[in-house]
Amino acid sequence: MFDNIPPITRNIILINIVVYVVSNFFLYVLSNPELYIVLSGYYPFSPLFHSWQVITHMFMHAEIGAGIGIMHIVFNMFTLWSFSFLERILGGKRFLILYFLSGIGAFVLFNAWEFIRIQQIAFELQNTYGLNIYDYFSGADPNIKGAPESIDAQLGLINDIKGVILTRLVGASGAIFGVVAAFATLFPNERLIFMFIPYPIKAKYLLVITVVVSVYLGVNGSIGGIAHFAHVGGALVGYILARIWRKHLNRFQQQ
Repeated sequence: MFDNIPPITRNIILINIVVYVVSNFFLYVLSNPELYIVLSGYYPFSPLFHSWQVITHMFMHAEIGAGIGIMHIVFNMFTLWSFSFLERILGGKRFLILYFLSGIGAFVLFNAWEFIRIQQIAFELQNTYGLNIYDYFSGADPNIKGAPESIDAQLGLINDIKGVILTRLVGASGAIFGVVAAFATLFPNERLIFMFIPYPIKAKYLLVITVVVSVYLGVNGSIGGIAHFAHVGGALVGYILARIWRKHLNRFQQQ
């Protein structure tokens, strides 16, 4: 069955599986979390950020013993396999571009939203408590002043910023959302069965519902541990690329 998967999709799945096995071997057998720290995606202004994480985060998934664990990679790879026929329609080169640009778009939009969150917190600290967060983190003015209740409130907001800086982005879902969005744009009236919807629904409606729900959950911070805006970013890139390519779809299939 694996031999019937188009080559680009097959190689992406293989790389994800190998990286998952190796990173979890390092983590649980060697008690070394280094691969998860170095290859996961961090906020660009975090001390843990490295430029290659824009790509490598797509091949990292939740550790076996954390969160949804192994089901993270299983669900992502199953979804990618389910839409692997799109590689035959677009051709390997365009499918590869779609996949990686969607993953990069996911990283960019996710961190753009994190930047907005940090600015909102920094604004509140400055205007409510007179604390300049940039002076605080740089060590120029590390003192927190005020009554005990005020100090507790400031520490809570500072911890929110630290949470953003130390939170890692892992998973191929942003890239896969781009693939699904491209399919829905190219074949909007095709009916799909989604795991939480008990009857087939047209791809164009499923795409809209998924994006709207992701934006809502992302803004409201619901269902923590899921990078909702990464999904939106990937879907947006997939939609744009499909809009560009769909005029030439017949020519792609003849090549």
